[in-house]
This record gives sequence, C-alpha cells and structure tokens, in this order.
Amino acid sequence: MRQLVNFVFCVLAIFSINNHADDKRVLLWGDTHLHTSYSSDAFVNSNTTADPETAYRYASGLPAVHPYHRARVRIETPLDFLVVSDHAELLGVIRKTTLEGPDTTGLDFFSIVKAKIAAWILQYTVENNDGMDLFSRILPEPIDPRIDAARTLEEGIEGVSWIPQSIGVQIDTWRNLTDLAEEYNRPGEFSTLIGWEWSAIPGGANLHRVVISDASNKTAQKFQPFGLTDSPYPEDLWAWLDETSRDTGADFVAIPHNSNISKGYMFDLRTLRGSAIDQDYAIRRMKWEPIVEITQIKGDSETHPTLAIDDSFADFEEYPYYIQRSETGYKAEQGDYIRSALKRGLGLGVALGINPYQFGVIGSTDSHTALSSAEEDNFHGKLATDSIPERKNLRRMTSSGSSGWAMSASGLAAVWAEENTRKSILSAMKRREVYATSGPRIGVEFYGGWELDRVKINKADASIRDIDGVVPMGGQLIGVEGENKSPGFVIRATSDPKGAYLDRIQIIKGWIDTEGSAQEKIFDVAWSGGDRLNSNGGLMPIGNTVNIKTASYTNTIGSSTLSAYWEDPEFDVNQPAFYYARILQIPTPRHSLYDAVALGMEHADGFPDTIQERAYTSSIWYRPAGL
Repeated sequence: MRQLVNFVFCVLAIFSINNHADDKRVLLWGDTHLHTSYSSDAFVNSNTTADPETAYRYASGLPAVHPYHRARVRIETPLDFLVVSDHAELLGVIRKTTLEGPDTTGLDFFSIVKAKIAAWILQYTVENNDGMDLFSRILPEPIDPRIDAARTLEEGIEGVSWIPQSIGVQIDTWRNLTDLAEEYNRPGEFSTLIGWEWSAIPGGANLHRVVISDASNKTAQKFQPFGLTDSPYPEDLWAWLDETSRDTGADFVAIPHNSNISKGYMFDLRTLRGSAIDQDYAIRRMKWEPIVEITQIKGDSETHPTLAIDDSFADFEEYPYYIQRSETGYKAEQGDYIRSALKRGLGLGVALGINPYQFGVIGSTDSHTALSSAEEDNFHGKLATDSIPERKNLRRMTSSGSSGWAMSASGLAAVWAEENTRKSILSAMKRREVYATSGPRIGVEFYGGWELDRVKINKADASIRDIDGVVPMGGQLIGVEGENKSPGFVIRATSDPKGAYLDRIQIIKGWIDTEGSAQEKIFDVAWSGGDRLNSNGGLMPIGNTVNIKTASYTNTIGSSTLSAYWEDPEFDVNQPAFYYARILQIPTPRHSLYDAVALGMEHADGFPDTIQERAYTSSIWYRPAGL
C-alpha cells in the first residue's frame, strides 16, 4: 500500500503536463463569470466606468484603470479565455438611466415625473456609494423559495417596477456586448465566449446560472438573454435554451454557481415547483448543466465542516451570508454543496437510471469590477467599493453581513481543449474535461481505466488516452459483467510556475453502500516532504513558512510536482461511485493579511492570515454493469 500511495515521480519524468502530444489537448485558463458596469449591481456599487472592453483588455494582459480608486492595474498572467456575464435583468438599464436620464418617450405626465424621480434616486445612490441599499429593494424577503418563485412568475419581480426600464436599452446593450466580444475574439490566442447571468433568487435562495454560448455576435443578436423576468424556474431556462439552440444553431451550457448559499435548493431531491425529480428532469439538467462552479469570490462550495466532519480541509473559505434583505442565520444544507450533490446523484442514478448531478467543476471569479483578479496579492475586490484596504471590513446589507475580507480571491476555470476556440472550449465543458482552482494555476491531469497499471504508464511510448478503457476527468467507467477488477487512477500535478509549491494530492471517493446509503472517504495518495505518516496512518501537516509580519512565504517546503498511480483498496464492483482529486498547496498569505500589513495591523480582524489554495478535478464515475 505504501508503494502504491506514494508513487510520486516516475510518471512526470515521461509526460509533461503542458505538452500533450499523446492526447492532443491544451490546458487553457479562463474566467466564465465576470461583471462590468453593464450589470446593475456593479454600477450602483461605483463601477461606473469599467465596461466589457475594460474586461477584455485586462484579461488579455493590458493595463487597465480600476473603476474605484482609478489606479493603473494589470493581471499577473493573462487569461486564455473570458466570458463577460452581465446580469440579464436590467441589462445596461441602470447605467444608461443614471448617465443619460430616463427614456420618457410616450409616457404620460405622472409617469414622466415618476421616472425622473427614480433616475435621480439612482444617481444619488451611485454618487454616495450606497448601492446595496438600492439593490436590496429587488432582493426577496426570506420566505419559502417555492412560494416566492411562484409569486414572481405571476406578479413579476418585487421592486423592479419603480426603476425606469426600456427594452430598447437592453437590446442596444446586448448588441454592443456581443459586438465587443467579436472584436476581441482571437481564435488560438484569446477566446471571448458570449454569455450572461440568469439571476433567480427566490426567497433568498441563490439559484443563479451563468449561460455561455459558442455563438458569434450575429447569431447571438438573434435572441435576447433569458433572465429572471422571463422565469425564476431552471426548467424554463433549459426549455428556452433547447428552443433557441434549435432555432439559431448556437450551443449553450448553463453553469450553477454559489450553491453554498442556495438554502439547499440548488441540488435538491425535488424541483423548485415541488415535484419529485424524474427521468425527464434529469436528462434535461444533464444536457444543459454539465458543469458547476465550485469556488469563487463568494466562497467555496465543495463541502462544509458540518457535512464532512472527517475532512480536516472542509473549512475552506466559508461564506455564511445569504443574499437577501433580512438577516438570518446561515445553515449548511446537503443541497448546497458539490460533494453532497455528487453523492445524491449516485442515489438518483440508481433510482432513475440517469444521474442529474453527474457534473464537472470549474472555478471563476464573479468579480463586479470588470477585472478578473483571483490572485491573493493582486486582488481587486468583489465590488469596486471594497477594493481598497480601508473599506475591506465595512459590512454590507446587514450589521453582521459580508465584507471585503469575507470574500475569497478566487477562482479560475481550467479547460483541457483541443484548441483555443469558442467551440473547443464549450465542447470540453460539455464532456466535463475541466477543473477548478482557487486562483493558482496548478496543472492537473486525472485519468481512470481498467487497463491502467504501473508498467503500461511507465513505458516511454505510453499514451494514456490510447490505453483501452481509459477516461479523463469527467468520464465514466462502466463495470464489465462477470469481472471483479478494480480500476486504476493516474493523477499528476504541477505547481503554479509563479506560485507556491504543493503539499499533497488527495482522492475523494463517494459511493452507495450495501444498505443504499451514500458514503464518502478521503485518501492521501501523494505528498511532499518524505515520510509524514503518523502512527494512525494519517498525514501530518506540511508546515508553514508564512511570515505574518511581512505577508511573505518561501518554497522551502512542498514540491513543485506530485503524481501517483492509485487503486481503490475498498473497491466493490457492485457499488456506484465517483472519484475526484483535490490538490493542496503549502500555506501562503491570504489577501486579508496583505491588507492588514499594508494598514499596519497585526491581523485582519477576525479573518484568516493564511490560506491553503487548491485545485479540484471533475470526477470520474464508476457505474456497475447492468445498472
């Protein structure tokens, strides 16, 4: 067993993680979730200047001007692709109304007065940096999400009617957004995928999806983004995607995000309309939602300490703040977190014959500054107004609500694509050959297969993809009738070339046991620093080189590369299972510590000084024969 789990370097001597002659894939880094001044909540929080053009310029490596403090800023390493995903709701309306005044064409006298008063309130709100008070007007009270969704469909979004709106503004904004995406799209170098955010939040339950398309600007201009004003139900979004794809030839994916604050509804056992999940629902969800966002600025959604009590790394970047008017205590639900959803999916797969939660994972930022910043030492804030150290501990929404230091400098989407084009990137997402990091560019490969063994992968001419029965992350292994063989897994990781070394590789397994209950277990399969096993067989912590006084660290611990060949010692051919890899860095300074040192403080009050950044792969699923 010791030899199996600590098989570290023999694979990396042969294969390069960034040079894939064997599988003809390139590793691309991007952000699928970025807001600009065209999003209403970004604009009222003082991002009045950083537009989609700013976003493309910054992401591709050009200097940009920060929308709040106006300093010149620049990404450390340019991205390979970007999705500007402004909210479909009120798209561009508040920006145009505030800057140019309301469109009163065709309105009666009293409607004109009402529109002008509303525009004045908007302008006052923006100028006084009090945006969350405005935005809270259209956020729901914490009532039953199913009741609130039904009411929204019947009565519209509460509070929106008083804001000056114009369909013409939204059409013009969408045309401008899509034309800019086309202008900055450089296939093979920098891809701009057209997208938007559908922002359903019934009863304060975050059910948002980012919608991404492979469409050109001309194709995208044949439709208008589907938003909450069209429907608060995910099934209606999928139906629209199905119809629009047939009508235009465009392809789409919808990416759920911030499930951590969904009040248990993102990965529920029933639909938002209250009916049991059936096969038709599962098929449609799998088709349109093949990936989910596992980490971003508003916290991490892998798991939670109350749901994974045996996971010593479960308390990562928790975000216990709902998006709603009223203050309520946070409670982690199984339907909120990715690992719990993967386990639920196994059970639904047995019952329905298809698993609606068989999804891959990515990370992205959800920044509202138009600046895709996920580096701890180069983090420009969630909102323009929390971008400077002096404002990082100011609470928003409620007296004990979120703040700039409560946010996470996260994350990135990693895609194994055939080439850097819109179509190839979307194709990789659909086959789930993607993974997430909390910010660093940790290179990761993960394969599983029946014919994998140490001899075959150690041959100089080995091509892992060409070995019979091998699948990459996102794939599925099907059991063979009458055979009782355990699959093998290859996992290899390299540290960010500009960042910290690696601590360990873990494989997280979930399965359905003989009693029909979902279980999980974590295996340490490779680590740096020699023999760190304790007497109980657990792995001792890596250590910590962070200097709290200077917000610095050294790579005197950890390893630049880790790899392993691993077989599940508890594999049961009759039990459905999933396996994904989690790669941990050595401890490094968190963005809150960088701010504290800059402010002359010993610590950022109540927030961590250090962080163990990480990567999560999409799972590889095992399905027993005949199931």
